[in-house]
Amino acid sequence: MLLTSYFLAALAVVLAWPTPLALARAKWPARAPVQAVLLWQAIALAGGLSMIGSMLVWGLSPLGDDLLTALGRGVKLVLGAPDVPYPGIVHLFALSAAALFGFHLVLTLIRATWRISRQRAKHRHLLGLLSNPAASGPDTLVLDHDTPVAYCVPGLNRSVTVLSQGLLDQLTADEQRAVLAHERSHLDQRHDLLILAFTAWHEALPWLPTSKLALDAVRQLVEMLADDRALTQVTRPTLLRAIVAASSSAGSPPAKPQPSATAGGQLANALEGTPDGELSARRIQRLLTAEPPLKRSAEALIFVGTVLLLVCPTVLLIAPRLLDPNS
Repeated sequence: MLLTSYFLAALAVVLAWPTPLALARAKWPARAPVQAVLLWQAIALAGGLSMIGSMLVWGLSPLGDDLLTALGRGVKLVLGAPDVPYPGIVHLFALSAAALFGFHLVLTLIRATWRISRQRAKHRHLLGLLSNPAASGPDTLVLDHDTPVAYCVPGLNRSVTVLSQGLLDQLTADEQRAVLAHERSHLDQRHDLLILAFTAWHEALPWLPTSKLALDAVRQLVEMLADDRALTQVTRPTLLRAIVAASSSAGSPPAKPQPSATAGGQLANALEGTPDGELSARRIQRLLTAEPPLKRSAEALIFVGTVLLLVCPTVLLIAPRLLDPNS
């Protein structure tokens, strides 16, 4: 199993640095955001599995030739079986590191989920006090505020789309429909869960520069996915005008408001921290000029690579002797 642990460690290093860096610099994700999002997920999952798996396999290597056998003998060792050899302090350290790292990832995900859920619940409560239902339906709320704002607040029981009166005053009927289609796409496709996973990954590994790179890239890609959904209902110029209007205040957010018991103060606090427009040059360019989609062969190659990233570390953990030339 030693060769397997070395291979998994090398795969973890490749997926932690050069691969995300190359994918973030690539231009093809703008032409195939769905495939790019799937690939980013595969990189994150395979990277984490390889990190944990390399330490786990190396730590258990003195106890057996495959993971299941080694785990079984490890349980016997803990129960006091005299015929099971002691793996040694270095291997025990590797096992402890694998367990702690896995626990850290899971705990960070749970903590991020809890924190974001509480923030959204508080935000929805404030919106219930300070907004009015839009004419388009009860799931769209209008804030009586001059700042152009458009965002959505996901929830388990009820998700809402929030628009400000200042934005509605600037948009035509078609542009309002474009903004609503864009925001509702985020809710329908549950982009919040995708962002949550990469947010937790970044919080768990803040020292890893590519974790922030992956989070930023996925945020851009989900905006492109929402743009594509909106383009099924409106034209490109209409969507671009609407997005520019909704993002016009994103570059200069207001100073952090002081807490206030007044409705105006609560409204300012409600607007604080709302998602600003992810309006990058790449996103504007793909709205200005329709780029041709990737060829079928390129999409198939990306799909195969995505599947292999998930399958390889999983198979090697289950059957590590595949890399053993003497097996």
